[in-house]
Amino acid sequence: MSLEELQQLQVIMYTVMAGILVVLLYSYIIYLYRSEKKGEKDFEKYSSLVLDDELDSKLLDENLKASNDKKE
Repeated sequence: MSLEELQQLQVIMYTVMAGILVVLLYSYIIYLYRSEKKGEKDFEKYSSLVLDDELDSKLLDENLKASNDKKE
């Protein structure tokens, strides 16, 4: 392969990788938007984690295993 062919291959691979990353980013943004809209997760409470980071502060999410043990 010549240097020009390698440069063309590099440009093609860069474009493909950039496209894949853009698709992944937008799909993640859509996932976050839909899950918050459905009420599955509340991402607003995670923003207070930065301000309230003491050792004795309350937990954001309950441990699922602990909550299942309490039900039984």
